[in-house]
Amino acid sequence: MKGILGLLRNKLRPVPNDEPHDSLLFTTAFAGLGVDARLLVPWEARAVEVGAAKLSAGRGTKLLQGLWSKDKYMHQLDQAAIGHMEQFFEFATVAANRDIIRQDEYSNFMIVLLSGSIAVDRVQPWGERLRLAEAAPGEILGEMSLLDSGMRFSSCTTLSPCDIAILRADAMDEMLTANPALAASFIALLARKLSLRLRVVSARLSDNK
Repeated sequence: MKGILGLLRNKLRPVPNDEPHDSLLFTTAFAGLGVDARLLVPWEARAVEVGAAKLSAGRGTKLLQGLWSKDKYMHQLDQAAIGHMEQFFEFATVAANRDIIRQDEYSNFMIVLLSGSIAVDRVQPWGERLRLAEAAPGEILGEMSLLDSGMRFSSCTTLSPCDIAILRADAMDEMLTANPALAASFIALLARKLSLRLRVVSARLSDNK
């Protein structure tokens, strides 16, 4: 996380012409960790697998604005800022009983649930499948792997037909380049939400030992 914030600070200050630029962060992170590119599951592949249907950007952005305006953290992004993010998100509809994220896989996207319900489960080392949460509209899933390029911590399965917004690693890089102030605010809010969720999940896992 310190590396991400350091990059953002550099993005927000003028860079002299003779000073080398940082390489793209999110699209190169997996290679930097030595992860075989063949193990990476991109959204394009998952979308085909789950039969995702395209949702219009206008409809998706309207849902996102309505949900995040009520969110404890994300409401700090005003309506105009969320509108600017439309160009970086993809929007889709997914049927029930589809695994949009799988535990222990490498992937390079996060999603925002716009409508419907998604189960968040983790298979314990001894084989028990533990339900960590049932995500409601407005919640963000999969951001941990987008930020740190690690394996997915849990699986996310649609419990009903769901509308989702997808942010891929290359789109995150585009946001950093096109609007670094917006990207900095967005990543800071993601980090706060992620920290809160990890505390809740840690407590849940401790209770089930």
